[in-house]
Amino acid sequence: MASPQPAPQVKLFAAVLHAPEADPADCLRRLEGAFSPCEHRGVARAFDCTDYYAEEMGPALLRSIVGFRDLQPASALPQAKQRANAIESELARHGRRRFNIDVGYLDLHKVVLASCKGRGSKVYLHDGVWADVTLRYRAGRWEPLPWSFPDFRDGRYDVDFLHLRALLKAQLRLISAPDAD
Repeated sequence: MASPQPAPQVKLFAAVLHAPEADPADCLRRLEGAFSPCEHRGVARAFDCTDYYAEEMGPALLRSIVGFRDLQPASALPQAKQRANAIESELARHGRRRFNIDVGYLDLHKVVLASCKGRGSKVYLHDGVWADVTLRYRAGRWEPLPWSFPDFRDGRYDVDFLHLRALLKAQLRLISAPDAD
């Protein structure tokens, strides 16, 4: 019989969506204050697969992947989602969000997004937060799942997630390496 194991250490990231005129610097500072210093800031890419957020946030939205230095236990995902939601609210103007922050984590095998919507294949964690496995790592690359968001499905963030995976792998090696003393 298998014994329960502690939550694995994972690499936390945020997929930050914003209008071109919204300066993400304040958002990034707040995210770093909540999670840890930014270790990776991906290129802002066109968010052109849907107009779902256009009414609230405007047209021609951009999304970038931001990875954080300090590893977190996978079990911290609900708290990270709640903190990201609070940052969205803090940065809103006139009742409208200027940033949409999809927080998630990756381990060596998958990318998981946090969600406050419990639909489809999502798994309930706690405190109103679900986990959504969005990509899986196989044969040296990220593969989307049938329910992955279109912009995650088309591979535009794969270079970001490959870089974050390499950083995670190096950090995990250091954690498991015996002390040199």
